[in-house]
Amino acid sequence: MLTQYRNARLIDALGERFGDLCVEDGKIVSCGPLSWRRADRTVDVRGFALMPAFIDLHCHLRDPGYPEKETMESGMKAALAGGYARLCAMANTSPAMETPALVEANRQKAERLHLCHLTQAAAAGERLGDETPTDRAALSKVTNLFSNDGKTILSDDFMRQLLLDSAKYGFVVSTHCQPERRTVARDIALLREAGGNLHVGHVSRAETVEMIRRAKAEGLSLTCEVTPHHLVGAGLDYRVNPPLRTAADARALVEGIRDGTIDCLATDHAPHTEADKANGAPGVSNIEYAMQVYLKVFAENGIPLTRLSEMVSLAPAKRLGLKAGLLLPGYPADVTILSVSEESVIQKDSMLSRSHNTPFDGWRVRGRVQTTIVDGEARYEYGKIG
Repeated sequence: MLTQYRNARLIDALGERFGDLCVEDGKIVSCGPLSWRRADRTVDVRGFALMPAFIDLHCHLRDPGYPEKETMESGMKAALAGGYARLCAMANTSPAMETPALVEANRQKAERLHLCHLTQAAAAGERLGDETPTDRAALSKVTNLFSNDGKTILSDDFMRQLLLDSAKYGFVVSTHCQPERRTVARDIALLREAGGNLHVGHVSRAETVEMIRRAKAEGLSLTCEVTPHHLVGAGLDYRVNPPLRTAADARALVEGIRDGTIDCLATDHAPHTEADKANGAPGVSNIEYAMQVYLKVFAENGIPLTRLSEMVSLAPAKRLGLKAGLLLPGYPADVTILSVSEESVIQKDSMLSRSHNTPFDGWRVRGRVQTTIVDGEARYEYGKIG
């Protein structure tokens, strides 16, 4: 069935224009007036923004092992409400994602749920440690993302071999760096020595942004991400990992977005129970309002929405080796329809995630996701899944 989305404000990394988008069989078939064929179905977008659906390079679905925190189903429903079509789930589940069979089981579960696409990260070390490597040759056949996120790789030798393996087997290493400045400096030095595919997770410090800026100017190939809470949470007394920093750090993150040093916007969605948070567990549940925070930050700092689309769709797709993230014929019909200027309020009691752990309840943000379309199917419409 050919569906025509009419009267849309079309925004992607290539630019902004007003017109129509046509999709069929899960693919975009045209971006512009439909003159060669009559559509089977027409949807009037009424001037709302239509963007490539979002890709989250870094989230925690807690599945398997922690259904009291989140399940794949509840996390993906929350993600659809936030405009996301693909999630990269970290490996710190129970059991940890150490074997191809475990990774493949989660992939199949995602297919059965028929909600979001899933890239399941594999653990780089057994029990998420940095002593015994996982079977990276075998795991790289079922995923191209490896991470011990939640734990820092402290062993230089382990990290060096991980980077070498990432080049050999073609996967991306997503890092958790604490202490941040020292660990990122170490990883950049190892990248310079060994090569490989390095992605620095949840950058939070001004000095880290500058280190990555210098490394890129040197010609090193690496990418990095920033989270919504590190952009707006300066000074809050709320435990996340890495911690919320100063206003000066937040300003440096914005400048890193502006000048291209920071490549991607990720959520680090980390759901916990109320008891976990009371006992000091770090993390924030944010995947369904992350885009509203980003829209607020970008508007307040005069950064164009084309850059936002690049950071939340195209750049993550490129890092994962996917043909996605643009409104072009032949690309997946994974798109999000959203208002980008209306004021809205974060309300934790209405969140779809099983976890409502957030310090941002009642905060005024910007925009609202109206529809999330995955493979040409509307899998979320405002207030309704499916």
